Amino acid sequence: MSDDRRTQVLRSAAALLSRKSTATMDEVARAAGIGRATLHRYFAGRDALVRALEELGIQELEAAHDRARTAEGPADEAVRRLVAEVESVAPLLSFLVTENQLFEGDQMNDGWERLDTRVSDLFRRGQEQGVFRIDLTPAWLTEALYGLIGSGAWAVQDGRVAAKDFQYMIVELLLGGARRSVEK
Repeated sequence: MSDDRRTQVLRSAAALLSRKSTATMDEVARAAGIGRATLHRYFAGRDALVRALEELGIQELEAAHDRARTAEGPADEAVRRLVAEVESVAPLLSFLVTENQLFEGDQMNDGWERLDTRVSDLFRRGQEQGVFRIDLTPAWLTEALYGLIGSGAWAVQDGRVAAKDFQYMIVELLLGGARRSVEK
């Protein structure tokens, strides 16, 4: 399978599993427009498929960080840019963060640590700039961001939230709670 075809199959699997995390390999194959045997030739089972989705998700999230230029400018504006850039991969992120197998044991992908570090550094920088509250740890703000992105993706997919409101609602809720208030 060419890299392009493999990526297309992974994107189809991600779209399905983001909506239906319990989908069978047969359902994944149908969604990708291939036979189950073909799917199994490339991904020996669900674990291999989920690991490949993890790699794709990490690559796309790192690319979103790069495009958002999170190390530049005021931290709150960098958060806004990051949420905008992550929106397209949010459904995949929401699926991946609920896959416990990815976060257990010795096989945890180093990519998650790289991503966590980048986001935590952004919040730490915002604290140093006096933009974000210092009583909330960067690690907690990172997890809150992931949680809001995942929840936002689910709400949009479920039709409870308009897609056009995804960025606004996440950014306003997160920054509204994270922003350091100016005491008078």
